[in-house]
Amino acid sequence: MKQKEDFRDLIQPYLHKWKFILLCVIIAIGCAFVYLRYADYEYEAKATIKIKDDKSKNKLPEISSLQNYGLFSQDQNNVLDEIEIIKSRNLIESVVKDLKFNIQYFVEGRIQDHEVYKNPPLNINFSASDSIIQKIDTSFNIRINSSKDFYIQGIVEENKLLKELKGNDEVKGDLYDFGKSVPTSFGDIIITPNIGQYATKIGSNIKIKISPINGVTSNYKTKLQIESNELSSIIKISARDNVKEKAKLFLDKLIEKYNEDVINDKNLVVEATSEFINNRLEVVSKELGQVDLTAEDLQQTNKLTDLQTQSTLVLQNERDNEAKLLAAANQIQLIDYMRDHLDANDSANDLLPTNIGISDNSIAQVTQKHNELVLERNRILKNSSEKNPTVVNLTNQINQLKNNLTQSLNSVKSSNEITYNSLLSENARINSRIFSAPIKERQFRDIKRQQDIKESLYLYLLEKREESAITHGVSSPNAKIVDKAYASSIPVAPKKTIILLAALILGFSFPIALIYLLNLLDTKVHNVNDVKKAIDVPFIGDIPRSSKKKQLISKVDYSPKAEAFRMVRTNIDFMLKSIDKKAKTIFVTSTTSKEGKSHTSINLALSFSYSEKKTLLIETDIRVPKATNYLNVKNEVGLTNYISDPDLSLKDIIANLEDNDFLDIIPSGVIPPNPAELLMSKRMNDLFSLVEKKYDYIIVDTAAVGLVTDTMLISSHADLFIYVMRANYLDTRQLKLAETMYQEKRLPNMAILLNGVNHKKGNGYGYGYGKNPNKKKWWKFNK
Repeated sequence: MKQKEDFRDLIQPYLHKWKFILLCVIIAIGCAFVYLRYADYEYEAKATIKIKDDKSKNKLPEISSLQNYGLFSQDQNNVLDEIEIIKSRNLIESVVKDLKFNIQYFVEGRIQDHEVYKNPPLNINFSASDSIIQKIDTSFNIRINSSKDFYIQGIVEENKLLKELKGNDEVKGDLYDFGKSVPTSFGDIIITPNIGQYATKIGSNIKIKISPINGVTSNYKTKLQIESNELSSIIKISARDNVKEKAKLFLDKLIEKYNEDVINDKNLVVEATSEFINNRLEVVSKELGQVDLTAEDLQQTNKLTDLQTQSTLVLQNERDNEAKLLAAANQIQLIDYMRDHLDANDSANDLLPTNIGISDNSIAQVTQKHNELVLERNRILKNSSEKNPTVVNLTNQINQLKNNLTQSLNSVKSSNEITYNSLLSENARINSRIFSAPIKERQFRDIKRQQDIKESLYLYLLEKREESAITHGVSSPNAKIVDKAYASSIPVAPKKTIILLAALILGFSFPIALIYLLNLLDTKVHNVNDVKKAIDVPFIGDIPRSSKKKQLISKVDYSPKAEAFRMVRTNIDFMLKSIDKKAKTIFVTSTTSKEGKSHTSINLALSFSYSEKKTLLIETDIRVPKATNYLNVKNEVGLTNYISDPDLSLKDIIANLEDNDFLDIIPSGVIPPNPAELLMSKRMNDLFSLVEKKYDYIIVDTAAVGLVTDTMLISSHADLFIYVMRANYLDTRQLKLAETMYQEKRLPNMAILLNGVNHKKGNGYGYGYGKNPNKKKWWKFNK
């Protein structure tokens, strides 16, 4: 039972303030609705792409599966690299430029301005270059005056003096016709209206904002979010914007630009190879022409026709040897071309031709690895500098590969030269056997051999050029679109549910926290529980707070105050039932002033008198008397006069209250200079001895024990001490004085009475059980 009471006491302050809490909740939810009504909503667009890996096509399946785990994992690194490229500032800036996100159109609405991107009401043409427009940071307003002209403000300053003379409220702006030049600080602009379904409305206000490209790019870079899963080449891209069409177009254009960038990188390799082949074709074509002219001159000069064939065996050996000579010479020539290209292109940014026909596979592998490193280095340089450790490492690797390639070429060339020389020796041996052939015939054979070599090389280069052209035409994008950009019509921010829930929580938590803080800082006594928690003194009752208009109770009174004093009167009779003498003396005191002891004394005396008990009220607070003010009794002669003047009798100082035959009053009298010494007089004892024989109850209004010692001087005459404490006024730290008085028995038969309790807050016991029979219900008519 005690726990329930403690819990009730804990929540009582909050239950009492339920109206304040409800008001805070309503205000918080109202503010949330206002915020949601005027907030700028954000929409999210999402797209999904798959990154292709051309390198994995050339690997064995077993090796590819092994590289997906542990330290051998490379696919995820490739995906992470591509993510960084997609998030690069250069790529996003090109998207912003293409979509013209730096120019925004805001149309005035009933609640707030809203941005229009697709089919704006106006079109602007700039005379300045794009490099200038992309650095402008300005905004201006346009008001449509008619279908032919408009007012413009914020960008033209020609009528500044006119505006100062007329007042800004009267001037709508500068009037211009559609299609005519409007002078600005960054060049002339031409504004034309939209037509058809999206035509401008007369009287509408349009705000145009032009922002620098750098700022817009930074904004969209922060809005871009990219997610990827481990061991997967799927990438999820999302972006937020106040206009959902812009978010969707941004993602689509970003993917498009990324694919263009990848295709351009692939085309660089193809173009480098094509350029190399074309240069070689020009040289071989010239050499082949010269050999053909030499053969033609030799035939014309020597009048050579068909030659006799040699024996079948010798000719066959000679044919086989010449074929080998042709192949060896071809390899040597290709190696020389490759070395010349390496010497001419020694930069780390230059690509090398691939698959030009050199038979050694190691050279083709080194060349392919070199081009991959060059492309990776160039791609990183787009978003970094040459001082980047990764770029420096790639540069060193490229240079090392070039050195290895040069050594490989030299080695292969040396090997082919040895083979070629050996074939020449064999050819000389075979030619020596053809002893019958004339010298002219041998010369013709030499020329024919050179002619065949040049022709074979020429045809081979033509074939490679066609392969390069085909490769250039079929370059595929690196990102396969799995899901195109899609923007939901439901905004992602602000979220109504979360905002309303936060407002509801804030509406509850703020007043509860405020009430808790106020209660935590509150040190006042409010109810009987506060008293009982601090001290262990008998409690005689509590008096509810009442209006200042009615300080005193009446005989026929059904108010809570009157019922409270009746309850206190009953408790007093119970506590004093053992007193056998005729008069029962009750002292009323308090800790400090303004706690209501005079108010309590008078109403307690009135309550006893209304029960037809002969009651006397003595005002012993001779320093600051107040009782006579409540009862409108003259305070010319009273207690102080009786003590100081032996000639005065008891009848001389007793005042009778009008309309109440059971209540007499002894006022305090003239305020003396020595109140303490006066109360110690023998006349004070005589006074109590006399009045005890004539009255049933003696109510003594005393001074505050926490301020002066007057009450302690006459405390021996009391049968009961009522210690008045005022609720919402007395500090709990001052309760220790009452505890000390009770424990040391300095105030006989002491009991506490709590005054001024606010029963509406749940403090105190509450009174008014009985009802006024004369009070009619509000719903009943007067008869």
